[in-house]
Amino acid sequence: MTDTAGVGALPARGMPAADVLDEIRALRAADRPTHGGRLFAYVYDPGVAGLDELAQAAYAESAHVNGLDPTAFPSLLAMENALVGAAARLLGGGPGTGAPDVVGSVTGGGTESLLLAVKAARDARPGLTEPRIVVPASAHAAFAKAAHYLRVGLDTVPVDPVTLRPDVAAVAAAIRPETVLVVASAPSYAHGVVDPVTEIATVAQAAGLRCHVDACFGGWALPWLRRLGAPVPPFDFAVPGVTSISVDLHKYAYAPKGVSVLLHRDPALRAPQFFAYADWPGYTMVNPVIASTRSGGPIAAAYATLRHLGEDGYLRLAAATRDAVAGLADAVRATGGLRLMAEPETTVVCFTSDDAGLDLFVLVDELTARGWHTQPQLTYADLPASVHLTVTAAVAPRVAEFGPALAEAVAAARAAGPVVLPPELLALAGSLTPEALTPELVAGLADGLGLAGGAGVPDRMAVVNTLLDAAPARLRERLLAEFVGLLQRPAW
Repeated sequence: MTDTAGVGALPARGMPAADVLDEIRALRAADRPTHGGRLFAYVYDPGVAGLDELAQAAYAESAHVNGLDPTAFPSLLAMENALVGAAARLLGGGPGTGAPDVVGSVTGGGTESLLLAVKAARDARPGLTEPRIVVPASAHAAFAKAAHYLRVGLDTVPVDPVTLRPDVAAVAAAIRPETVLVVASAPSYAHGVVDPVTEIATVAQAAGLRCHVDACFGGWALPWLRRLGAPVPPFDFAVPGVTSISVDLHKYAYAPKGVSVLLHRDPALRAPQFFAYADWPGYTMVNPVIASTRSGGPIAAAYATLRHLGEDGYLRLAAATRDAVAGLADAVRATGGLRLMAEPETTVVCFTSDDAGLDLFVLVDELTARGWHTQPQLTYADLPASVHLTVTAAVAPRVAEFGPALAEAVAAARAAGPVVLPPELLALAGSLTPEALTPELVAGLADGLGLAGGAGVPDRMAVVNTLLDAAPARLRERLLAEFVGLLQRPAW
């Protein structure tokens, strides 16, 4: 028998490989399913047989290749350049277009791409002591993270509660002398609508500013949907004034995580993105992205995925996704008490309820209990709480099952009734400031919500979401940070 006594992941004696893999499989048994078309967030499943095995094999081939030095590992440089070229061509750049000099970098994910877009814009204006960026309220939270990390001011433009898009005049009014970047989404993650990119880019260009289009979520899907006849509005480098675009390959390009591409219209725009340092006795450091050492595994896996699927494969997957979106939207329309937040125009179905007897957070729990994993979105400004479905090609075969499951879950949620928090807890959520949270208060709240004592995440989250929904945004942030901190404890 192998002696595995030790601390955490480090046993006193090494374990056989088969036993280690069995442990990992046992841990994975508690996870949401990453395949099968029942998880509407976090993962992107094309449902293509053999693709996982190809990507894993490609990953293994380059797992130990280091992206720190392209002169040592030219294979990785070649694959990165190929991925950038594919993304640029798909998004209106490259030879024969109005943006022939597009350049780009492969990053570890959408957040890194957005951080670097903000960094490049900030560093291009070194004379500004208090740079700022203008973003729609529906822009991804990673822009707020970039602003926080990079000490850049964040000016948020509200979105219309009906169209879910920012008003272009309001975007123009938000621009200040300190503004370095204006942002548009194609589409926004929460609701799946494409911002008025042409108009926003025109406003930015008139002010002499960069305009970044965050197409991390849907940038690899929109061009294929357009080829299939969908009325996709202009959003890429074909739009004058668009200076950079981000697109995640680990979303609708169906590559394993994490691979994103950040494109700039020309090399001069990208130049401030780089970090170089030579004032030390070691090697001269130069990095186009945040990380220095990078595994070649994800890049090789993305390269293999694109090569294997090809344009014809992505068109087929986009058609399946389009049909799945239409079917899910029909299911929502057919279910009493629910309404679509917007008519689907990309790969998102988002719905809400105006029925006081139907608690959306309870509905999400009821869907989860039936094997359908959706994403609740809390109330924000004039926007009601909603349920978000990210739709992938793997959903298409399951669409017929979703309608009856949704109707059943709605009936169960109505029977259960809305979550009712104690009046004193509601009052506390409405009046407490983040600074007033004490460890004792957090521990008491967590215990009451089932988040304490090492029990992990509760099966039902409606009570937690109801409390967060009742709290102002700043308090929500602090509560979530404290709750996640309680969950993330060392395994001694």
